[in-house]
Amino acid sequence: MSSQTPVYGGQALLEGVMFGGKDHTVAAIRRNDNSIDYFYAKKEKKPIYQKLKKIPFVRGNIALLESAGLGSRHLQFASDRYEVNPGEEEENEQELSKLQMILGVAVVGILSFLFGKFVFTLVPVFLAELFSPWVSGKTGQILLETGFKLILLLIYLYFISLTPIIKRVFQYHGAEHKVINCYEAGLELTVENVQKQSRLHYRCGSSFILFTVIIGMFVYFFFPTDPLWLRVVIRILLIPVVLGISFEVLQATNAVRDIPVLKYLGYPGLWLQLLTTKEPQDDMVEVSIASFKKLHEIEKDPMVISDINHD
Repeated sequence: MSSQTPVYGGQALLEGVMFGGKDHTVAAIRRNDNSIDYFYAKKEKKPIYQKLKKIPFVRGNIALLESAGLGSRHLQFASDRYEVNPGEEEENEQELSKLQMILGVAVVGILSFLFGKFVFTLVPVFLAELFSPWVSGKTGQILLETGFKLILLLIYLYFISLTPIIKRVFQYHGAEHKVINCYEAGLELTVENVQKQSRLHYRCGSSFILFTVIIGMFVYFFFPTDPLWLRVVIRILLIPVVLGISFEVLQATNAVRDIPVLKYLGYPGLWLQLLTTKEPQDDMVEVSIASFKKLHEIEKDPMVISDINHD
């Protein structure tokens, strides 16, 4: 990817994909009649945020806050327009209700920015404490805590991926990555070209999640683990620190992804994406391409916004 190539991010939705550029975000979803519906939301540039985003180790938290806010609006749009097939209303309404609860604590690529981060940070602390009679040392406790965190994360992702509707979201997640990879490779955005690309990407939120686990382990070694109440307080206070460092690590692994040997630094995150992405169908790729192209249209001509749904 050329250093002059604009950087784009994305997010999988219910039957669709959202892409975001420097100033704009666009979502495209597939309707039951095979048409594609769009939603637009402008990125708000709050002066204080713009200043904070220039500060290393702080900018990651600001980026996450912005992503969570914008992502929720696009998720709501997709949920509001989600359609069930005739004859499956009751079954799918129940499934959608469960899905909305899941999406409330998990955004594909950003796992529970608030609620989930607390759960996946604190539950392993208490689990590790249960083993303190046998593993009482600081090093052992932190390693146990990290191990439980990884196990909980993998179990969570595995089981939600078994849900048919979440599997489709993960397929759209794969379509999103394929489109970005195709664009960054300088190829024409056709279904054929996109499908040839990898469904994995170094900048994915899934990689970020894994880095928070790994980085957290190293950060925790600088702080006490006893007594338990202090350990819990420290873990909560360190959440923004771990997030900030992990964001910088994510950016660094993306920057060196084309350098031999150094490219392997991002592999753990790519491996996790084998769970959070699935190979998409051609019609899913079409939706992802449509979303990306619509974003480009808006960037070239803001008047296009008037033709689609937006805030």
